[in-house]
Amino acid sequence: MLETSARLLRLLSLLQTPREWTGAELGARLGVSPRTVRNDVDKLRELGYPVLATRGPAGGYRLGAGAVMPPLLLDDEEAVAVAVGLRTAAGGAVAGIEEASLRALAKLEQVLPSRLRARVGGLRSVITSVPGAEGPLVDPDALTAIAAACRVRERLRFWYESYDGSSSSREAEPYQLVNWGRRWYLVAFDVGRGDWRTFRVDRLTLRTPGGGRFTPRPLPASDLADWVSRRVATAGWRYRARVTVFAPTAVVSERIGPYVGTVTAVADETCLLDTGSDSLETMAVYLGLLGYEFRVESPPELADHVRALAERYQRALPGQSGSRPGQSGSRPARSRQ
Repeated sequence: MLETSARLLRLLSLLQTPREWTGAELGARLGVSPRTVRNDVDKLRELGYPVLATRGPAGGYRLGAGAVMPPLLLDDEEAVAVAVGLRTAAGGAVAGIEEASLRALAKLEQVLPSRLRARVGGLRSVITSVPGAEGPLVDPDALTAIAAACRVRERLRFWYESYDGSSSSREAEPYQLVNWGRRWYLVAFDVGRGDWRTFRVDRLTLRTPGGGRFTPRPLPASDLADWVSRRVATAGWRYRARVTVFAPTAVVSERIGPYVGTVTAVADETCLLDTGSDSLETMAVYLGLLGYEFRVESPPELADHVRALAERYQRALPGQSGSRPGQSGSRPARSRQ
């Protein structure tokens, strides 16, 4: 006969299958009497599991839906299936559930026996996903390891590739993973540089062993998602610009989106746009497409391109006279690099 605690776990496992069990069937499976089954069912109910019962010859027990999510028991096949599914979701195949999948995957892999972990690894080695066009794919193993380090407050050591292709060795105290669009960012305190940093996870290669435990520091902001979006919005651009836009902040923010830059209110009908680009010519054209009056605050090279573009548009109007394109005075000013 199974001991009480082991018997309860076995009973719970049986009840989690999508069917109804009679007391006699459960008793036969567990090697106990129907009365003991009734007592065990009462104990599960006390623990918060909603075990439903129907009376009569055709009645029996089944696990129903409750007000809260109780712990689930998985057999070997179910655990492998869930782990593979969570890896796929955490890798970005299903938009919108990556973060929840990552948390569940970290919990599951922590308790998987080595034999099941090997099965999951074997399946992963022969499964290939077609990369999406919306962003880089992130290694789920790296996400899982980083999430675990954030949870237990353990330093990470890794190689990091910057936007210009250069690589550097880093040691950092990880605090939070932030999912923005199809990209993952790690908010961490860079020990070597003594400051908070945002690292793109797809540019990060973990090194082992990691560092030791650390004492948590006060976070750089209460809203880490907003903090990351503001830092990422202008990172890696060759040129950065500040432009006053004569329109409400909410309207401009909705128009440009978070990937283009950040908008700060100046007055009810005026805001300041911090943006950037690898091309001043492209930035000058984009500002014209905003649909609102604006004034370039910096850099002066951008103002030169806007002026040249305005003159070119003016000459393009019917009936306008002046130098043809290619003649003196018609070329846009070159940016100083």
